[in-house]
Amino acid sequence: MTKQTVKLHDLLFEVYVAQSEVDAAVKNIAERINADMRNEPAPPVFLCVLNGAFMFAADLLKHIEFDCEVCFLKLSSYEGTASSGKIRELVGLNLELEGRTVILLEDIIDSGVTLEYLVSSIAARNPERIKICTMLFKPDAYTKNLPLDYVGISIENEFVVGRGLDYNQLGRNYKDIYKLIR
Repeated sequence: MTKQTVKLHDLLFEVYVAQSEVDAAVKNIAERINADMRNEPAPPVFLCVLNGAFMFAADLLKHIEFDCEVCFLKLSSYEGTASSGKIRELVGLNLELEGRTVILLEDIIDSGVTLEYLVSSIAARNPERIKICTMLFKPDAYTKNLPLDYVGISIENEFVVGRGLDYNQLGRNYKDIYKLIR
């Protein structure tokens, strides 16, 4: 049963995007990726950015209909409800990417600072191409020019939790996405 509001630490959140809407968006992304990647010469690599994108990756990969590899990378840029502007690599990439298609899986793209860092880091490994895939996108907050290949849901510039997204490590396990109300 969905709770209409949840309290995490000192903040209150309300339902913003229902589980059914997120599930439909994830399935739609998978269908598009299946159509685009079906005839790749080598299995594409799904690169999941931890911790936030782990649920999105798990949900998405259940619908992928071709052979692929999955790798995880952990970065940190948030402190509380705001980005620190500094990116720290906590778990590095340990997979050969040269000549491969990399599908970068993000939970949410807001300013694009972390995304720009990731794309630059991946590009240095000489992949055939990099596709950017995100469950949530905040177009009003996006300050970069990188094209996004697969976007699940565009949202307002709200602080959100659920489906892998957290507030100081709480809230990742919610099936719905909640926005901060106070």
